[in-house]
Amino acid sequence: MLRMSLLATLAFTLCQTVAHAQMSHHQHASETACEETALRCASKVTPAFAPDGTLWLAFMAGGHISVASSKDQGRSFSAPVGVTKKKYTLDWGPDARPQIVPDKNGGIALAFSTFRDKAFNGQVFATKSADGGQSFAEPTPITANNESQRFVALGLDTDGSVFAAWIDKRNRVPAGEEGRKYEGAGVFFASSKDGGATYSETQLAADNTCECCRLGMAFAGPGRPVIVFRNIFEGGIRDHAVMTFADPATRGDVRRVSHDDWQIAACPHHGPSLSISAAGTYHVTWFTSGKARKGLFYARSQDEGRSFSDPIPLGRADRNPTRPYVLAGPHGTTVVWKEFDGEKTVVNAMTSHDEGKSWSTPSTIATTTDTSDHPMLVSDGQKTYLSWMTKADGYRLLPIGDGS
Repeated sequence: MLRMSLLATLAFTLCQTVAHAQMSHHQHASETACEETALRCASKVTPAFAPDGTLWLAFMAGGHISVASSKDQGRSFSAPVGVTKKKYTLDWGPDARPQIVPDKNGGIALAFSTFRDKAFNGQVFATKSADGGQSFAEPTPITANNESQRFVALGLDTDGSVFAAWIDKRNRVPAGEEGRKYEGAGVFFASSKDGGATYSETQLAADNTCECCRLGMAFAGPGRPVIVFRNIFEGGIRDHAVMTFADPATRGDVRRVSHDDWQIAACPHHGPSLSISAAGTYHVTWFTSGKARKGLFYARSQDEGRSFSDPIPLGRADRNPTRPYVLAGPHGTTVVWKEFDGEKTVVNAMTSHDEGKSWSTPSTIATTTDTSDHPMLVSDGQKTYLSWMTKADGYRLLPIGDGS
Protein backbone atom coordinates (compact mmCIF):
# COMPACT_ATOMS: atom_id res chain seq x y z
CA MET A 1 0.00 0.00 0.00
CA LEU A 2 2.87 2.35 0.81
CA ARG A 3 4.41 1.64 -2.58
CA MET A 4 1.07 2.36 -4.28
CA SER A 5 0.70 5.60 -2.37
CA LEU A 6 4.20 6.69 -3.31
CA LEU A 7 3.60 5.81 -6.95
CA ALA A 8 0.32 7.73 -6.93
CA THR A 9 2.05 10.75 -5.42
CA LEU A 10 4.86 10.55 -7.97
CA ALA A 11 2.40 10.17 -10.83
CA PHE A 12 0.43 13.17 -9.66
CA THR A 13 3.62 15.23 -9.34
CA LEU A 14 4.53 14.31 -12.90
CA CYS A 15 1.01 15.17 -14.03
CA GLN A 16 1.15 18.55 -12.37
CA THR A 17 4.58 19.29 -13.84
CA VAL A 18 3.34 18.55 -17.34
CA ALA A 19 0.12 20.47 -16.75
CA HIS A 20 1.89 23.52 -15.42
CA ALA A 21 4.24 23.50 -18.38
CA GLN A 22 1.23 23.82 -20.67
CA MET A 23 -0.73 26.34 -18.64
CA SER A 24 -0.46 30.07 -19.17
CA HIS A 25 0.84 32.33 -16.43
CA HIS A 26 -2.55 32.30 -14.69
CA GLN A 27 -4.54 29.26 -15.72
CA HIS A 28 -7.41 29.09 -13.25
CA ALA A 29 -8.45 30.64 -9.99
CA SER A 30 -7.72 28.73 -6.81
CA GLU A 31 -10.89 27.55 -5.14
CA THR A 32 -9.41 28.41 -1.74
CA ALA A 33 -8.97 32.06 -2.74
CA CYS A 34 -12.58 32.82 -1.78
CA GLU A 35 -14.61 30.81 0.71
CA GLU A 36 -18.04 32.21 -0.16
CA THR A 37 -20.47 30.40 -2.45
CA ALA A 38 -21.15 33.53 -4.50
CA LEU A 39 -20.57 33.54 -8.26
CA ARG A 40 -17.79 36.11 -7.84
CA CYS A 41 -15.84 33.47 -5.87
CA ALA A 42 -16.22 30.76 -8.50
CA SER A 43 -13.11 29.00 -9.79
CA LYS A 44 -14.88 26.83 -12.42
CA VAL A 45 -18.01 27.92 -14.26
CA THR A 46 -19.91 25.78 -16.79
CA PRO A 47 -22.63 27.45 -18.91
CA ALA A 48 -25.71 26.03 -20.63
CA PHE A 49 -28.69 27.68 -22.28
CA ALA A 50 -32.11 26.20 -21.61
CA PRO A 51 -34.54 25.90 -24.54
CA ASP A 52 -36.43 28.96 -23.23
CA GLY A 53 -33.29 31.12 -23.55
CA THR A 54 -32.36 31.16 -19.87
CA LEU A 55 -28.61 30.96 -19.26
CA TRP A 56 -27.70 28.55 -16.47
CA LEU A 57 -24.32 28.44 -14.76
CA ALA A 58 -23.05 25.58 -12.61
CA PHE A 59 -20.04 26.66 -10.58
CA MET A 60 -17.58 25.67 -7.86
CA ALA A 61 -17.10 28.08 -4.97
CA GLY A 62 -16.41 27.68 -1.27
CA GLY A 63 -16.34 23.89 -1.43
CA HIS A 64 -19.86 23.75 -2.89
CA ILE A 65 -21.56 23.39 -6.25
CA SER A 66 -24.16 26.07 -6.96
CA VAL A 67 -26.23 27.27 -9.90
CA ALA A 68 -27.39 30.71 -10.99
CA SER A 69 -29.49 31.81 -13.95
CA SER A 70 -29.79 34.82 -16.22
CA LYS A 71 -32.65 35.86 -18.49
CA ASP A 72 -30.80 38.81 -20.02
CA GLN A 73 -27.75 37.17 -21.65
CA GLY A 74 -25.55 37.34 -18.57
CA ARG A 75 -26.07 40.98 -17.64
CA SER A 76 -27.65 39.99 -14.32
CA PHE A 77 -28.04 36.72 -12.40
CA SER A 78 -30.42 35.22 -9.90
CA ALA A 79 -29.31 34.52 -6.36
CA PRO A 80 -27.26 31.29 -6.32
CA VAL A 81 -29.03 28.05 -5.44
CA GLY A 82 -26.95 25.50 -3.55
CA VAL A 83 -26.74 22.11 -5.21
CA THR A 84 -24.66 20.61 -2.41
CA LYS A 85 -25.74 20.99 1.21
CA LYS A 86 -22.52 19.70 2.73
CA LYS A 87 -19.02 20.83 1.87
CA TYR A 88 -17.18 18.42 -0.43
CA THR A 89 -13.53 18.10 -1.34
CA LEU A 90 -14.31 19.01 -4.92
CA ASP A 91 -12.08 17.79 -7.73
CA TRP A 92 -9.91 20.82 -8.40
CA GLY A 93 -7.89 19.26 -11.24
CA PRO A 94 -7.26 21.59 -14.20
CA ASP A 95 -9.69 19.65 -16.40
CA ALA A 96 -12.40 19.04 -13.78
CA ARG A 97 -15.62 21.07 -13.71
CA PRO A 98 -19.32 20.60 -12.91
CA GLN A 99 -21.63 19.61 -15.76
CA ILE A 100 -25.13 20.99 -16.34
CA VAL A 101 -27.88 20.27 -18.89
CA PRO A 102 -31.28 22.00 -18.65
CA ASP A 103 -34.20 20.52 -20.57
CA LYS A 104 -37.39 21.98 -22.09
CA ASN A 105 -39.57 20.88 -19.17
CA GLY A 106 -37.71 22.81 -16.47
CA GLY A 107 -35.58 19.89 -15.38
CA ILE A 108 -31.85 20.36 -14.85
CA ALA A 109 -29.40 17.45 -14.72
CA LEU A 110 -26.11 18.13 -12.98
CA ALA A 111 -22.98 16.12 -12.19
CA PHE A 112 -19.66 16.82 -10.50
CA SER A 113 -16.68 14.97 -9.09
CA THR A 114 -14.97 14.96 -5.72
CA PHE A 115 -11.69 13.70 -4.32
CA ARG A 116 -12.22 10.76 -1.97
CA ASP A 117 -8.68 10.52 -0.63
CA LYS A 118 -5.19 11.98 -0.78
CA ALA A 119 -4.29 9.68 -3.69
CA PHE A 120 -6.66 11.73 -5.89
CA ASN A 121 -9.17 8.95 -6.34
CA GLY A 122 -12.44 10.55 -7.30
CA GLN A 123 -16.16 9.97 -7.13
CA VAL A 124 -18.77 11.32 -9.54
CA PHE A 125 -22.07 12.52 -8.09
CA ALA A 126 -25.25 13.26 -10.00
CA THR A 127 -28.40 15.16 -9.12
CA LYS A 128 -31.46 16.71 -10.72
CA SER A 129 -33.72 19.69 -10.23
CA ALA A 130 -37.36 19.06 -11.14
CA ASP A 131 -38.57 22.57 -10.31
CA GLY A 132 -36.63 24.80 -12.67
CA GLY A 133 -33.49 25.08 -10.56
CA GLN A 134 -35.17 26.17 -7.32
CA SER A 135 -33.89 23.07 -5.53
CA PHE A 136 -31.88 19.92 -6.22
CA ALA A 137 -32.18 16.35 -5.00
CA GLU A 138 -29.47 15.02 -2.69
CA PRO A 139 -26.48 14.16 -4.92
CA THR A 140 -25.87 10.43 -5.28
CA PRO A 141 -22.98 8.47 -6.85
CA ILE A 142 -23.51 7.98 -10.58
CA THR A 143 -22.25 4.41 -10.22
CA ALA A 144 -22.18 1.93 -7.34
CA ASN A 145 -18.56 1.04 -8.04
CA ASN A 146 -16.19 2.29 -5.34
CA GLU A 147 -13.11 2.81 -7.50
CA SER A 148 -12.07 6.20 -8.85
CA GLN A 149 -14.26 8.19 -11.24
CA ARG A 150 -13.45 11.65 -12.60
CA PHE A 151 -14.10 14.07 -15.50
CA VAL A 152 -17.77 13.36 -16.07
CA ALA A 153 -19.39 14.79 -19.21
CA LEU A 154 -23.16 15.15 -19.69
CA GLY A 155 -25.17 15.55 -22.86
CA LEU A 156 -28.89 16.08 -23.48
CA ASP A 157 -30.46 13.98 -26.22
CA THR A 158 -33.42 15.15 -28.32
CA ASP A 159 -35.87 12.96 -26.39
CA GLY A 160 -34.87 14.54 -23.07
CA SER A 161 -32.71 11.66 -21.92
CA VAL A 162 -29.24 12.36 -20.53
CA PHE A 163 -26.05 10.61 -21.63
CA ALA A 164 -23.08 10.53 -19.23
CA ALA A 165 -19.48 9.44 -19.74
CA TRP A 166 -16.52 9.62 -17.39
CA ILE A 167 -13.02 8.32 -16.65
CA ASP A 168 -13.13 5.24 -14.37
CA LYS A 169 -10.36 3.13 -12.83
CA ARG A 170 -12.35 0.06 -11.78
CA ASN A 171 -10.51 -2.26 -14.19
CA ARG A 172 -7.17 -1.71 -12.47
CA VAL A 173 -8.37 -3.89 -9.57
CA PRO A 174 -8.84 -7.20 -11.45
CA ALA A 175 -5.71 -6.48 -13.47
CA GLY A 176 -3.69 -6.09 -10.29
CA GLU A 177 -5.16 -9.23 -8.79
CA GLU A 178 -4.15 -11.16 -11.89
CA GLY A 179 -0.68 -9.61 -11.99
CA ARG A 180 -1.33 -7.84 -15.27
CA LYS A 181 -0.01 -4.40 -16.11
CA TYR A 182 -2.80 -1.87 -16.41
CA GLU A 183 -2.27 1.55 -17.98
CA GLY A 184 -4.49 4.57 -17.50
CA ALA A 185 -8.21 4.10 -16.94
CA GLY A 186 -11.40 3.30 -18.82
CA VAL A 187 -14.10 5.48 -20.30
CA PHE A 188 -17.43 4.32 -18.89
CA PHE A 189 -20.92 5.49 -19.74
CA ALA A 190 -24.55 5.36 -18.64
CA SER A 191 -27.80 7.02 -19.63
CA SER A 192 -30.81 8.44 -17.84
CA LYS A 193 -34.39 8.23 -19.09
CA ASP A 194 -35.72 10.47 -16.32
CA GLY A 195 -33.71 13.60 -16.99
CA GLY A 196 -30.75 12.81 -14.78
CA ALA A 197 -32.53 11.55 -11.65
CA THR A 198 -31.27 7.97 -12.07
CA TYR A 199 -28.82 6.31 -14.44
CA SER A 200 -28.64 2.94 -16.16
CA GLU A 201 -26.11 0.25 -15.42
CA THR A 202 -22.59 1.42 -16.19
CA GLN A 203 -20.86 0.07 -19.30
CA LEU A 204 -17.30 0.23 -20.63
CA ALA A 205 -16.75 2.29 -23.78
CA ALA A 206 -12.95 2.02 -24.07
CA ASP A 207 -10.23 0.73 -21.76
CA ASN A 208 -6.66 1.95 -21.24
CA THR A 209 -7.35 5.62 -21.88
CA CYS A 210 -5.59 8.61 -20.34
CA GLU A 211 -6.75 8.95 -16.74
CA CYS A 212 -6.68 12.70 -16.18
CA CYS A 213 -8.11 14.55 -19.17
CA ARG A 214 -11.60 15.86 -19.76
CA LEU A 215 -13.86 14.29 -22.38
CA GLY A 216 -15.49 16.09 -25.28
CA MET A 217 -19.12 15.16 -26.03
CA ALA A 218 -21.69 15.92 -28.72
CA PHE A 219 -24.45 14.16 -30.67
CA ALA A 220 -24.25 12.99 -34.29
CA GLY A 221 -28.06 12.73 -34.30
CA PRO A 222 -30.90 11.63 -32.04
CA GLY A 223 -29.76 8.74 -29.86
CA ARG A 224 -26.19 8.86 -31.20
CA PRO A 225 -23.76 10.32 -28.66
CA VAL A 226 -20.15 10.92 -29.65
CA ILE A 227 -17.16 11.27 -27.32
CA VAL A 228 -13.58 12.34 -27.96
CA PHE A 229 -10.88 11.42 -25.46
CA ARG A 230 -7.13 11.08 -25.01
CA ASN A 231 -6.47 7.40 -25.64
CA ILE A 232 -3.40 5.31 -24.87
CA PHE A 233 -2.35 3.68 -28.11
CA GLU A 234 0.31 0.99 -28.49
CA GLY A 235 3.69 2.02 -27.15
CA GLY A 236 2.27 4.43 -24.57
CA ILE A 237 1.21 6.99 -27.19
CA ARG A 238 -1.38 9.38 -25.71
CA ASP A 239 -3.11 10.71 -28.81
CA HIS A 240 -6.79 11.51 -29.23
CA ALA A 241 -9.57 9.20 -30.36
CA VAL A 242 -13.26 9.55 -31.15
CA MET A 243 -16.12 7.09 -30.62
CA THR A 244 -19.58 7.32 -32.19
CA PHE A 245 -22.24 5.29 -30.38
CA ALA A 246 -24.82 3.35 -32.36
CA ASP A 247 -27.30 4.21 -29.60
CA PRO A 248 -26.97 5.25 -25.93
CA ALA A 249 -26.33 1.65 -24.90
CA THR A 250 -24.06 0.51 -27.75
CA ARG A 251 -20.48 1.72 -28.00
CA GLY A 252 -18.74 2.27 -31.34
CA ASP A 253 -15.23 1.77 -32.67
CA VAL A 254 -12.23 3.69 -31.35
CA ARG A 255 -11.02 5.88 -34.21
CA ARG A 256 -7.88 7.98 -34.11
CA VAL A 257 -8.15 11.74 -34.57
CA SER A 258 -4.49 12.36 -35.35
CA HIS A 259 -1.05 10.75 -35.21
CA ASP A 260 0.79 13.16 -32.93
CA ASP A 261 3.05 10.45 -31.47
CA TRP A 262 3.05 11.80 -27.92
CA GLN A 263 4.68 9.12 -25.81
CA ILE A 264 4.38 10.08 -22.18
CA ALA A 265 3.97 8.17 -18.94
CA ALA A 266 2.24 11.04 -17.14
CA CYS A 267 -0.97 13.03 -17.27
CA PRO A 268 -1.27 16.00 -19.63
CA HIS A 269 -4.31 17.39 -17.74
CA HIS A 270 -5.38 18.95 -21.04
CA GLY A 271 -8.37 17.30 -22.71
CA PRO A 272 -10.06 17.83 -26.08
CA SER A 273 -13.18 19.62 -27.28
CA LEU A 274 -15.82 18.33 -29.72
CA SER A 275 -18.73 19.87 -31.57
CA ILE A 276 -20.85 18.46 -34.41
CA SER A 277 -22.55 20.77 -36.90
CA ALA A 278 -26.05 20.39 -38.32
CA ALA A 279 -24.37 19.16 -41.51
CA GLY A 280 -22.73 16.33 -39.56
CA THR A 281 -19.16 17.65 -39.53
CA TYR A 282 -17.13 16.61 -36.48
CA HIS A 283 -15.01 19.53 -35.23
CA VAL A 284 -12.24 18.65 -32.73
CA THR A 285 -9.62 20.75 -30.94
CA TRP A 286 -6.84 19.43 -28.72
CA PHE A 287 -3.39 19.90 -27.21
CA THR A 288 -0.37 17.70 -27.84
CA SER A 289 3.36 17.68 -27.26
CA GLY A 290 4.17 14.78 -29.56
CA LYS A 291 7.05 14.05 -31.88
CA ALA A 292 4.93 14.80 -34.94
CA ARG A 293 3.51 18.11 -33.70
CA LYS A 294 3.34 20.28 -30.59
CA GLY A 295 0.76 22.82 -29.47
CA LEU A 296 -2.95 23.34 -30.08
CA PHE A 297 -4.67 21.92 -33.15
CA TYR A 298 -8.00 21.68 -34.97
CA ALA A 299 -9.24 18.98 -37.36
CA ARG A 300 -12.58 18.02 -38.90
CA SER A 301 -14.25 14.84 -40.08
CA GLN A 302 -17.10 14.51 -42.56
CA ASP A 303 -17.43 10.72 -42.33
CA GLU A 304 -18.39 10.31 -38.66
CA GLY A 305 -14.83 10.19 -37.42
CA ARG A 306 -13.51 7.51 -39.77
CA SER A 307 -10.97 10.01 -41.10
CA PHE A 308 -9.91 13.53 -40.20
CA SER A 309 -8.42 16.46 -42.06
CA ASP A 310 -4.79 17.43 -41.58
CA PRO A 311 -4.45 19.21 -38.22
CA ILE A 312 -4.39 23.01 -38.31
CA PRO A 313 -2.22 24.70 -35.63
CA LEU A 314 -3.85 27.24 -33.33
CA GLY A 315 -2.24 30.23 -31.65
CA ARG A 316 1.26 31.62 -31.34
CA ALA A 317 3.79 29.17 -29.98
CA ASP A 318 5.72 31.98 -28.26
CA ARG A 319 2.63 32.89 -26.22
CA ASN A 320 1.93 29.41 -24.84
CA PRO A 321 -1.52 28.85 -26.35
CA THR A 322 -3.73 26.64 -24.21
CA ARG A 323 -7.29 25.32 -23.55
CA PRO A 324 -8.89 25.29 -27.03
CA TYR A 325 -12.67 24.98 -27.30
CA VAL A 326 -14.83 24.56 -30.41
CA LEU A 327 -18.53 25.07 -31.07
CA ALA A 328 -20.51 24.66 -34.29
CA GLY A 329 -23.08 27.41 -33.75
CA PRO A 330 -26.07 28.76 -35.68
CA HIS A 331 -23.95 30.95 -37.97
CA GLY A 332 -20.73 28.98 -38.32
CA THR A 333 -18.05 27.29 -36.25
CA THR A 334 -15.97 29.12 -33.65
CA VAL A 335 -12.72 28.14 -31.92
CA VAL A 336 -11.34 29.96 -28.87
CA TRP A 337 -8.18 29.50 -26.80
CA LYS A 338 -6.04 31.34 -24.25
CA GLU A 339 -2.61 32.91 -24.67
CA PHE A 340 -0.32 34.84 -22.33
CA ASP A 341 1.66 37.76 -23.75
CA GLY A 342 3.85 38.33 -20.67
CA GLU A 343 1.47 40.76 -19.00
CA LYS A 344 -2.07 39.59 -19.57
CA THR A 345 -4.05 36.52 -20.53
CA VAL A 346 -6.06 36.89 -23.73
CA VAL A 347 -8.78 34.81 -25.35
CA ASN A 348 -8.42 34.59 -29.10
CA ALA A 349 -11.12 33.45 -31.50
CA MET A 350 -11.46 32.47 -35.13
CA THR A 351 -14.53 31.49 -37.12
CA SER A 352 -15.40 29.36 -40.14
CA HIS A 353 -18.49 29.56 -42.36
CA ASP A 354 -17.70 26.55 -44.54
CA GLU A 355 -17.62 23.62 -42.10
CA GLY A 356 -14.01 24.23 -41.07
CA LYS A 357 -12.44 24.32 -44.54
CA SER A 358 -11.25 27.91 -44.08
CA TRP A 359 -10.94 30.20 -41.09
CA SER A 360 -10.88 33.89 -40.26
CA THR A 361 -7.74 35.57 -38.96
CA PRO A 362 -7.55 35.03 -35.16
CA SER A 363 -8.57 38.06 -33.10
CA THR A 364 -8.49 38.87 -29.38
CA ILE A 365 -11.98 39.03 -27.89
CA ALA A 366 -11.24 39.24 -24.15
CA THR A 367 -8.36 39.91 -21.75
CA THR A 368 -7.58 39.74 -18.04
CA THR A 369 -4.58 40.46 -15.84
CA ASP A 370 -5.34 37.91 -13.13
CA THR A 371 -6.33 34.25 -12.83
CA SER A 372 -9.04 32.85 -15.07
CA ASP A 373 -11.03 29.74 -15.87
CA HIS A 374 -10.83 28.00 -19.24
CA PRO A 375 -12.66 29.82 -22.03
CA MET A 376 -15.84 28.05 -23.13
CA LEU A 377 -18.41 28.57 -25.90
CA VAL A 378 -22.17 28.34 -25.58
CA SER A 379 -25.08 29.05 -27.91
CA ASP A 380 -28.72 30.02 -27.38
CA GLY A 381 -29.61 28.95 -30.90
CA GLN A 382 -29.32 32.51 -32.16
CA LYS A 383 -25.78 33.54 -31.30
CA THR A 384 -22.52 32.03 -30.10
CA TYR A 385 -21.06 33.41 -26.88
CA LEU A 386 -17.74 33.26 -25.05
CA SER A 387 -18.28 32.18 -21.44
CA TRP A 388 -15.31 33.13 -19.27
CA MET A 389 -14.81 33.46 -15.53
CA THR A 390 -11.99 35.74 -14.39
CA LYS A 391 -10.91 36.70 -10.90
CA ALA A 392 -10.31 40.37 -11.69
CA ASP A 393 -13.34 41.02 -13.89
CA GLY A 394 -15.87 38.42 -12.78
CA TYR A 395 -18.03 36.36 -15.11
CA ARG A 396 -18.36 37.42 -18.74
CA LEU A 397 -20.71 36.32 -21.50
CA LEU A 398 -19.60 37.93 -24.74
CA PRO A 399 -21.32 37.50 -28.13
CA ILE A 400 -18.96 36.46 -30.91
CA GLY A 401 -19.45 37.81 -34.43
CA ASP A 402 -22.50 39.50 -35.90
CA GLY A 403 -24.21 36.42 -37.26
CA SER A 404 -23.41 37.33 -40.85
